[in-house]
Amino acid sequence: MPKVESIEQLYKRAPQANPLKLEQDNAGKGHFNVFTRDVCSFLSPYSRRDYYKISYIIGKGTLYYADKHIYIDKPALLFSNPRVPYAWEAENEDQKGWFCLFNDYFLNHDEKVGHLQNSPLFQLNKRPIFFLNELQQEQVNYMFLSMSNEIQGSYEHRYDLIRSYLHVLLHEGMKMQEPDDFKVNNNASGRITQLFMELLERQFPIDSPHIRLELNTAKIFAEHLCVHTNHLNRSVKNETNKTTTEIIQDRIATEAKALLQHTSWSISEIAYSLGFESQAYFTNFFKKRIESSPSEYRQSI
Repeated sequence: MPKVESIEQLYKRAPQANPLKLEQDNAGKGHFNVFTRDVCSFLSPYSRRDYYKISYIIGKGTLYYADKHIYIDKPALLFSNPRVPYAWEAENEDQKGWFCLFNDYFLNHDEKVGHLQNSPLFQLNKRPIFFLNELQQEQVNYMFLSMSNEIQGSYEHRYDLIRSYLHVLLHEGMKMQEPDDFKVNNNASGRITQLFMELLERQFPIDSPHIRLELNTAKIFAEHLCVHTNHLNRSVKNETNKTTTEIIQDRIATEAKALLQHTSWSISEIAYSLGFESQAYFTNFFKKRIESSPSEYRQSI
């Protein structure tokens, strides 16, 4: 699986994405850029990015997340999490719209915007993509056009103004979220479960066959969270109706499918990176959960 792509690597891979030749610290210590999607590549490789990205997509194509995909056939707004790898494959050349990218410092420059970083828009296990009605399309297009005009202007405080537009754009995304996504865990069980899920996701994606998954049992997670294993198991079961082991194994299976699909690593390398003692153990695990062997799954793809 490709390693994390930085903004600098993006511009080197696709120089047309930086027509203004902006520096990495064009917004103080932060970076921001905005441009139309007609500069986008037909195929965006599967990888994790070291920057946030908000895309206003007009055109047909498929968005790939690990072993899942979403077909987009109408105007949509996509919020990309730097920690979640994805790939985009356009269906044809009729691709329009906008996208902006910015790094963590630019997002956190303002305390209120920084608070939105922890919103459902950027939570792990979320796929925040929203199909827009005509009014929403007009509003989103106006904000992107305004940001584009400002970044090309000479106003001394243009990045503060751009940050304000970005703030509004993030709020528009928040408004599109389902009400249940705003649930806040106010009890100890909910907080422990949330910490467990974040600690689990923080290990993925695995970027190298030489990196080995270290947190793979309920006992190890409990030790890292400084709670008893039984307490962790009860909390997770109460909040998710699944056992801690089931959630860990589901996530490992998802990563296994992604590695089989998106890398050329051998099955033994994948088994090692996922923490299995041998390829045989990994094959048995995969067969039980996916109902096919790793090699059969790879061949079917």
